[in-house]
Amino acid sequence: MRFNNPEIDKEHEKIDLQMTPMIDIVFQLLIFFIMTFNINEQEGDFHIKMPAPSDNPVNLLDDLFPPTQVRLTANEEGELSGLFFDGKPLTSMDELHHEVLQFVNSSNSPDNEPPKIELDCDYSLKYSYTVEAMTQISGYRSEKDRSIVNLVEKLQFAPPRKK
Repeated sequence: MRFNNPEIDKEHEKIDLQMTPMIDIVFQLLIFFIMTFNINEQEGDFHIKMPAPSDNPVNLLDDLFPPTQVRLTANEEGELSGLFFDGKPLTSMDELHHEVLQFVNSSNSPDNEPPKIELDCDYSLKYSYTVEAMTQISGYRSEKDRSIVNLVEKLQFAPPRKK
């Protein structure tokens, strides 16, 4: 539409957008993000089988060989008061790690079955002790090349013990 007034005609002129610089910037950003993308190893990936949510515990594993039990007991404040590996009393988490290392190195189960460990924790035990025990059981970081060495991948929890 044309007006007789030249000032109004200037306001209604068609504005062309320059798309080429915008496309260049998009491609530069795309290349930047592709080149700087860093894939990290996934941490904290535990193969854990939780007990069935019922009052009557159901045997989730119909395996021939029961898992080795790690028992964590708590005092009234929820602090760790006892640590046992397959019934043997331990004094520290480092000792637990040493026992697990020996267990994994000496386990010769048939059918190349990987070792299994069951965590049996008191209901009132602070969660940090459970996580620390899981860390000591599941593996460690190699001093040589800083790679992760898996010890036990089949880690399961016993049904919770209430007071």
